Amino acid sequence: MKTKALLIIISVIIFSCSEQDPSIVEVEGGVLKGTVEGDLRVFKGIPFAQPPVGDLRWKAPQPPEKWDGIRQAVEYAPSPIQGGNPPSGKSEDCLYLNVWTRAQSNQDKLPVMVWIYGGGFGAGTTADPVCSGVELTKEGVVVVAIAYRVGILGFLAHPVLSAESPNGVSGNYGIQDQIAGLQWVQNNIEAFGGDPKNVTIFGESAGGISVSMLCASPLAEGLFHRAISQSGGSFGPTRATTYPGENMKTLEMAHADGKAYVKRAGGNSIEELRQIPADSLPGGRGWPIVDGHVIPDVQHKLYEKGKYNDVPVMIGYNSDEGASFTWSRSPEDFVKGIERRYGKFADTLLSVYPMGENKITRTARDLNRDAAFGWQTWVWAELQSQTGKSPVYYYYFDQHPEYPEDSPKYGYGSPHGQEVAYAFGTLDEIEKPNDFIQVDSALSETMVSYWTNFSKYGDPNGENLPQWSAYTHSNPKVMYLDADPHMGTVPSEESMMVLDSYFKWRMTAEGQVMN
Repeated sequence: MKTKALLIIISVIIFSCSEQDPSIVEVEGGVLKGTVEGDLRVFKGIPFAQPPVGDLRWKAPQPPEKWDGIRQAVEYAPSPIQGGNPPSGKSEDCLYLNVWTRAQSNQDKLPVMVWIYGGGFGAGTTADPVCSGVELTKEGVVVVAIAYRVGILGFLAHPVLSAESPNGVSGNYGIQDQIAGLQWVQNNIEAFGGDPKNVTIFGESAGGISVSMLCASPLAEGLFHRAISQSGGSFGPTRATTYPGENMKTLEMAHADGKAYVKRAGGNSIEELRQIPADSLPGGRGWPIVDGHVIPDVQHKLYEKGKYNDVPVMIGYNSDEGASFTWSRSPEDFVKGIERRYGKFADTLLSVYPMGENKITRTARDLNRDAAFGWQTWVWAELQSQTGKSPVYYYYFDQHPEYPEDSPKYGYGSPHGQEVAYAFGTLDEIEKPNDFIQVDSALSETMVSYWTNFSKYGDPNGENLPQWSAYTHSNPKVMYLDADPHMGTVPSEESMMVLDSYFKWRMTAEGQVMN
């Protein structure tokens, strides 16, 4: 009885403090203390799952444990184990999230935007200052950034791991981390003044691909209500030898990779590998797979059948993504790579994505852009506009300096990832040419409005903004985000149609035997 009475007294004290101190918030796990600057409150390093260490390595995330007293939420938690050096450090104990809010009370019910970082499923952090939620919250939204496991710790599949799982699958731990983060948002975001019934997920690159996968996962149903995918989409077929835009493997393929990894890692079993410190494990492929559970099937097939989470989406990519995904050193190497990947379609694709005699031109790079992002976005828009009920808003980011002819960047457009700072309103965190600042700032303000309007209403349009019409099969219009935002046609549409014929063939029985 004394213990129970003491707990009641402590609860009353905490409640009283939280009423007087805006830095104090109570969630399911316990009491948090964040930081306050003016009307902005920030809470960093909030656990949304148990540390995935020891026996929990290579298992689905488990609900977080409760804590006693007041937990400090003033510093970013470590980022997941990865090859680079993220600003907050890295650790296998990485399943934490951050919240930025300007809500004055838990009754405000502000729209919630949940950020999922990119990094090729091999890197990423919630501590990137470019992805801070400070500016977005000025538009009346709550921003959350969730972490997820990457690399071999986030995506190793193996027959033993599948046998351990009650669902008989393995490999998609990183995507399940994201789902666990969204479940936490549903259960706790009201404490920060957010509305769990108005949640928008948004991400770029691997984060945008994750958004696409969450839109197709039955496990994420009801956890979000709108989705923004920046340079994302995952509609390509499975393939044993993967390429950008054809990254997915079946569970069977991933099992084979997993067995080879265990052998290469020097362990005789999964249990032995669980004893090796996480930062001592050799690197390995990190990418989601079609496991039949988290991701039930190839996404193209799911959308054809209307089997997906039908929510409003805003999707797009950058004009020169190919500059970031063209690694050939010479035109000859580039052509050999195209022939190796596309087989009998190579010559036709090279004719519609032509290359110069002595260099890999922008039009040739656009083939890599479209295979990885353009076609993924276009087919997403096509399928959802025909099989779904929710609107699709399609964009093309094309903001860049016009480089002089003597510049090594002459003819280049907007590379992969450039739009992120514009959408977050954090241009001060990146380097940019001085003569471009005024135009950049205006576009960033427009994009922040589009992004936050969409999170509020499922429609990016608003006062003093260029009108953005929804994409439909009969009216396939795209918003061009540049110095003068305007509606236009699908970029490289005729070439994309040829690429589409390749992808459709790859999904046939004949195409599936291609390595």
